[in-house]
Amino acid sequence: MRTFRCDNCGHPLFFENVQCLKCGSALAVLPDRLALCAVEPVPGNQEGLWQRKTRRRRQSEIRHYRLCRNHTEHQACNFAVPATDPNPLCVSCRQTLMLPDLSQPENHERWYRIEVAKRRLFYTLAKLGLTSVDPPDGQRDGAVFQFLADLPGQQVMTGHCEGVITLNIAEADDTERVRLRVALHEPYRTLLGHLRHESGHYYWDRLIRGTARLEEFRKMFGDETADYARALETHYAGGGAPGDWQDHYVSAYATAHPWEDWAETWAHYLHMVDLLETASSYSTRLVVPGNDSDDIEEVTNPFDSAAGDFDQLVDQWIPLTLLLNSLNRSLGQDDAYPFALASEALDKLRFVHNVIHSPPPSEPAGGGEAESSCQTGQPETQAEGP
Repeated sequence: MRTFRCDNCGHPLFFENVQCLKCGSALAVLPDRLALCAVEPVPGNQEGLWQRKTRRRRQSEIRHYRLCRNHTEHQACNFAVPATDPNPLCVSCRQTLMLPDLSQPENHERWYRIEVAKRRLFYTLAKLGLTSVDPPDGQRDGAVFQFLADLPGQQVMTGHCEGVITLNIAEADDTERVRLRVALHEPYRTLLGHLRHESGHYYWDRLIRGTARLEEFRKMFGDETADYARALETHYAGGGAPGDWQDHYVSAYATAHPWEDWAETWAHYLHMVDLLETASSYSTRLVVPGNDSDDIEEVTNPFDSAAGDFDQLVDQWIPLTLLLNSLNRSLGQDDAYPFALASEALDKLRFVHNVIHSPPPSEPAGGGEAESSCQTGQPETQAEGP
């Protein structure tokens, strides 16, 4: 995620900000610009419309917005909605179909934390051209989400099925998430990581299933028609991943099934481009420790049109994660990126990169019919999204 600057005073801003701490300007993310901007009420307007607050604009370039309803009613969003869009919710919030009971005070904070992570996911997917920043007629684009709480006798299972991503809101509680991470022997477990992983299942259905890419996928990740439920049962009953998993996979969980291998690899690719963009926005310059070369290279924004070379991304990614982990250790923290990527895992990441950045193949898939990447949780009655 890049950093931003206030249009009014130039003060540094962060993606979740709603007010500039220096000049007091109101802030909103304008999805059509994928930028956090200073905004002001439209002069003389009685309909709650806002516009970008900047001195350098032509009248023809002025665009009017409303604030997302989840901001005005719940203070839970900082996205704006184009004035011409009939949907009261922004492009991110309208993707949420089901919420937990917001009359429970703890659920409001959980929901807010999850939506923050989801907006970051939306930003990265939009930068990659995978979701629309301005869908027509108030429609949704991309996956839809339901954020649910356990009920007596009904446990919510985080997962994806037929375009719907379900997340147990207990994952928004730090203590519960850490408990599960330790219990499952995971080195990394975050809300954003969950959403990136589940979006991988969604995009497998849209970018791999039923296309000519399926055969190449199977050669690299394995046969996804293997029984999914049995594979997960075997994974957990057998104590997890085989001893040599690091030679072939991005994570231990990726060994469970080809769908999980793809989703974990997809999530790692989103980690990569997001962290590289952050480093680029700070003009970070790197040299690999211990490298014979003294060349210092500035980190390239992976979303720049000239920065699409995968090898260049990896060349910068490796020293950047070394720097990131070293900074964490200097503060007495565990590694922020506790993974080491072998050549086979990098080949899978390259495949994800090529799938995202190459036109979809027109030929039908070969090698048999592909099923949907579907993980179902237990059904549960909850409140509908606002």
